[in-house]
Amino acid sequence: MAFRPLGDRVLVKRVEEESKTKGGIIIPDTAKEKPQEGEVVAVGPGVRDEDGKFVALELKAGDRVLFGKWSGSEVKIDGEDLIIMKETDVLGVLS
Repeated sequence: MAFRPLGDRVLVKRVEEESKTKGGIIIPDTAKEKPQEGEVVAVGPGVRDEDGKFVALELKAGDRVLFGKWSGSEVKIDGEDLIIMKETDVLGVLS
């Protein structure tokens, strides 16, 4: 992918939820909520703090994360639907 986020931004790909319930009922796309879980695809280099010191990001490519429902901006890069958000919009890392 030819995209690198700037500053404290991360590029996240949503993880798709199951489209069936346990009973085998298929849920249409219009009834599904967008998942709030994703995988970090790329991270920016970091930012400078108030003292001018460079602070690198804690997240790295491949981390599985949870983020807020309305976090980030949705973009399409190389035909993939992705989200660009600040590292502070990420709620936590799944292990």
